[in-house]
Amino acid sequence: MRPVLILRHIDCEGPGHLARVLERHGVPWRLVAVDEGEPVPRDPEAAAGLVLMGGPMSANDPLPWIDEELALIRAAREAGVPVLGHCLGGQLIARALGGRVGPNPVKEIGWHEVERTADPGPEGGAWEGAGAEELAAWRAALPERFVAFHWHGETFVPPPGAARLLASRWCREQAFVLPGGILGLQCHLEMTEELVREWARRYAHELREPSPSVQNEATMLRDLEGRLAALQAVADRLYARWLGYLAPGDR
Repeated sequence: MRPVLILRHIDCEGPGHLARVLERHGVPWRLVAVDEGEPVPRDPEAAAGLVLMGGPMSANDPLPWIDEELALIRAAREAGVPVLGHCLGGQLIARALGGRVGPNPVKEIGWHEVERTADPGPEGGAWEGAGAEELAAWRAALPERFVAFHWHGETFVPPPGAARLLASRWCREQAFVLPGGILGLQCHLEMTEELVREWARRYAHELREPSPSVQNEATMLRDLEGRLAALQAVADRLYARWLGYLAPGDR
């Protein structure tokens, strides 16, 4: 079985709950520590799937590994390898495949509700026929509304051919999907207690001026166990849907 490759961009933003889901499904995975100088893979077909995690950098920054990851995403799509991106990772997918990345109207940090959108976006016609069933299956994996975790100041415009899945009050673009198991997320579904607490500590400077869209640490950590349980239940279903795109020999 080929492993799912998980590209990490900073040491505190690893796969979190996703790693648990992969292990529960018996899917091998390998961390690619881009933040430690590990080279970005060039051959997507050596992987069962690609996962791109978040990070404080911009998808538009002139970092050499960003261009390498953009090329890898494009190659993965051509090879039919599923790709999943979280926050920065979702923005990289969007940029690689013809979308755009830029500032969101506000920073969105903490626990905020997202809702499943019935509007597929301007490329909705690409999902007619058999594609409509595929899109319906993605939507069926999501509740109508749920509270997700967020930490971003930029967002994406989905690439051509993508269908929108989720939106929030503070950010219209929270998730998009392309045929073949390419899923870009703006919100974070991978959260664990360790990740939430570490981010609140590591990025405390971003919490000094709370607002309706930016929670302070106390609010962020309130009822953490319950919030995580609810979020992870959603993540379990959406990740399982994505894993269904792996080749039969890899799952």
